[in-house]
Amino acid sequence: MAHLDDIIARVDATIAAGVIAPMNELLIALSDDAALSREERYQQQQRLRVAIAHHGRHHREEAEHEAEARREHLTSGGTIL
Repeated sequence: MAHLDDIIARVDATIAAGVIAPMNELLIALSDDAALSREERYQQQQRLRVAIAHHGRHHREEAEHEAEARREHLTSGGTIL
């Protein structure tokens, strides 16, 4: 179980960092990890997939909010500034 604990800690740290590239790299690396059972590998990969999807959704929502705020600022008073 020590290897699984190490993998879980790596996945936790990678998710906490919130950067997509390392999440994708670890997702791929887990595919080749023969020391994990198929289910253990799937569980950790799924955690990464969910974090990646959540990260993307958060950034889309943030971008939409910023675009709306920009639009409101530019059209304040009914005229484009």
